[in-house]
Amino acid sequence: MSELFDLRAHEITVADVGRNLPAARLYEDAIRFDREASLAENGALVAYSGSKTGRSPKDKHIVQDPASEKNIWWGAVNIPIEHRSFEINRRRAKDFLNTRDRLYCFDGFAGWDPHHRVKIRVICARPYHALFMANMLIRPHGKELAEFGTPDYVIYNAGQFPANPHTAGMTSRTSIDLSFEDREMVILGSEYAGEMKKGVFTIMNYLMPQQGVLSMHCSATADRNTSRSSLMFGLSGTGKTTLSADPRRMLIGDDEHCWSDRGIFNIEGGCYAKTIDLTPESEPDIFQALHFGAVLENVVLEEDREVDFHDSSITENTRGAYPIDYIRNAKIPCTAGHPTDVIFLTCDAFGVLPPVSRLTPSQAMYHFISGYTAKVAGTEVGVTEPTATFSPCFGGPFLVWHPSRYAELLANRMREHGANVWLVNTGWSGGSFGSGRRMKLALTRAIVDGIHNGALLEAPTVRDPVFGFDVIAEAPGVPKEVLLPRTTWADACAYDATAHRLATLFRENFRKFESGVSAEVRRSGPVG
Repeated sequence: MSELFDLRAHEITVADVGRNLPAARLYEDAIRFDREASLAENGALVAYSGSKTGRSPKDKHIVQDPASEKNIWWGAVNIPIEHRSFEINRRRAKDFLNTRDRLYCFDGFAGWDPHHRVKIRVICARPYHALFMANMLIRPHGKELAEFGTPDYVIYNAGQFPANPHTAGMTSRTSIDLSFEDREMVILGSEYAGEMKKGVFTIMNYLMPQQGVLSMHCSATADRNTSRSSLMFGLSGTGKTTLSADPRRMLIGDDEHCWSDRGIFNIEGGCYAKTIDLTPESEPDIFQALHFGAVLENVVLEEDREVDFHDSSITENTRGAYPIDYIRNAKIPCTAGHPTDVIFLTCDAFGVLPPVSRLTPSQAMYHFISGYTAKVAGTEVGVTEPTATFSPCFGGPFLVWHPSRYAELLANRMREHGANVWLVNTGWSGGSFGSGRRMKLALTRAIVDGIHNGALLEAPTVRDPVFGFDVIAEAPGVPKEVLLPRTTWADACAYDATAHRLATLFRENFRKFESGVSAEVRRSGPVG
């Protein structure tokens, strides 16, 4: 269903507005009118985001309003701006959109559970952005679209037009602004589509905890034959999308979920997968999903219109966005019961964390709040190689409340439903980044299989003398020597020194959270 749509309620007077246009129409408009958009041999729409090929977290702002400011974790993640600056940027965005000959509007839902569904309206000038959000949000059909009514939140994407750096609070010509009171988001100076996706996630991260629902940066899968389901937490590049694309399990979603008293549900209607070095052998489910209706962002096309997935000359952060039902084993609707396993994925650039460990409830809280991982090249502007970092709740850039709020919700859910908690390292083995090697995907898959089928529950363990958790010492399909990281290093003394260095970083990072957690959680970090 599509129609010309009246946006005068948003002070936009452009007459030619396509609402929820079909993919074929958006393809036509992108190829006719958009900058360098083209059709790949696999049927996907190829589009380019200009100079910004990743998120711009330093340019993300939230309006500081008396009604909500006490709820927000202010600082480097949530940078405050005055409402006046938001109004100036919103006017700038609307004025730009009003200069366009045609605009695109997509109305969709965030959240598969009707009890917690949020109505999102996206207004943009690029057809690729409209198709991207049609893939990433949950598409309304028929009566749902006809009765959509007033949206809960509106995104004005004027990314082709820069912010005025002289406006109070601006850090550059890029500004990603969110007002919870106005229920609006404004994008200036960045055409990277991921800003819209993560803007919706930020909105859900604010709204859901108010309803007693845990919003999570994680993938989720369910067993085909039982009620078992699991969650995988981790930042981009740790393997959430890759490991959740398992043909033996049902996919709930690859990135953003909520855990309510009814179970888990996906926030999104699609997947946004990294495609650098993608092959049909390494990622068959993702590879086959990139056909007509999918968006390929910032990839390199060869003369025969084949995609060169190995070419990173534009960016390491090449991406593919596609509806979740393009994955053959997707579970529709994207909901499941309470998970029996919670997996924390970490990409350890130091190469000292074991491939898999089992955590006690208090250790789980410590590592959830710590969120140790590594930023992977291309995920953010300026990141050119893996860099060790701590990201609270494995999703620090998208949190709104203090991390302890999400940690408390997770603790309550895990305690209530008896979930097993695991720490899985998908990073380096045999040495740090530069000397060791990245863990083989096949071994990580074997570990995750052992978690899902229950084989690791009774596996022998060894207490890690530095970090204090129980390391799984035997796992089907994984060589024993790989499971104990100290034995993989050529220099055991170098391993010990590096492990103690990382433990010190853990302790230093956790100091800023100590006042908000129990003594038991404080004692659950590194002991060596």
